[in-house]
Amino acid sequence: MKKNKILPNENVNTAIRVSTITLIINLILSLLKFVAGYIGKSSAMLSDAVHSASDVLSTIVVMVGIKISEKRPDKEHPYGHERMECVASIILAVALAVTGAGIGYSGINKIYSGQYNTLSVPGRIALTAAVLSIVIKEWMYWFTRGAAKHTNSDALMADAWHHRSDALSSVGSLIGILGARLGYAILDPIASVVICGCILKAALDIFRESINKMVDHSCDNTTETKIRELVLQQQGVEGIDDLKTRMFGAKMYVDIEILADGSLVLYDAHRIAEGVHQAIENSFPQCKHCMVHVNTNELSHSA
Repeated sequence: MKKNKILPNENVNTAIRVSTITLIINLILSLLKFVAGYIGKSSAMLSDAVHSASDVLSTIVVMVGIKISEKRPDKEHPYGHERMECVASIILAVALAVTGAGIGYSGINKIYSGQYNTLSVPGRIALTAAVLSIVIKEWMYWFTRGAAKHTNSDALMADAWHHRSDALSSVGSLIGILGARLGYAILDPIASVVICGCILKAALDIFRESINKMVDHSCDNTTETKIRELVLQQQGVEGIDDLKTRMFGAKMYVDIEILADGSLVLYDAHRIAEGVHQAIENSFPQCKHCMVHVNTNELSHSA
């Protein structure tokens, strides 16, 4: 038997609300960074302002991806649109990698060309803006990350890492500004190279996770073990012949074959299957589709 479950829009509303808040903060923060960089004569802070402005675009991509992924199935997409969230995650992972590579290239270029020796000493306002940016962007990372965990949203998690990359970029700006004021301008490009490695690692993890969900990767072993234990606890279930799971965007699909007494009438076999179906959906909210097939247990029938 099979049944499709339409989940409430609670998760998508949470994701959109969080994204809207971070989008507004990013707009304000990028403007403040630009003003501080211009007044304080800090090229590092001006670059950081551009980075924050790019996060506005990434947040819009997240909002569009999540909104489309929650559309109901239609004639052209009978299995739904959940994979659009994976597409949004992949786009953000690529954007994150490009950002990281750009920061790293800029740092390496400054080291080898000696450009850091020609930079003007930035003002104190740029230093204050860098500290403020680190605090705000790190809060935005944890705020968005918490929502991503709650809604099981890869796109939202990717956006959280965009906030973390901006915080790391601001750390580089802080080190560069502070170093320039203390006479060690080379600290700025060195910090950029280190930050580049951290950002590329995060981008790779997001990209790999999204690709796994695009190609129907199975659930983790812990989840499958919990499903097996839950099913075996249901009345009338005498064993499990087969269990297959796959991730479809942020949702989970389950196909399971259970063993039941071969002498049962169709009504009783159906009741057992329905009990297994309800137990799985109630215990795993991310399960969108569950199919239960009943096989006869020949041993119990012959007994």
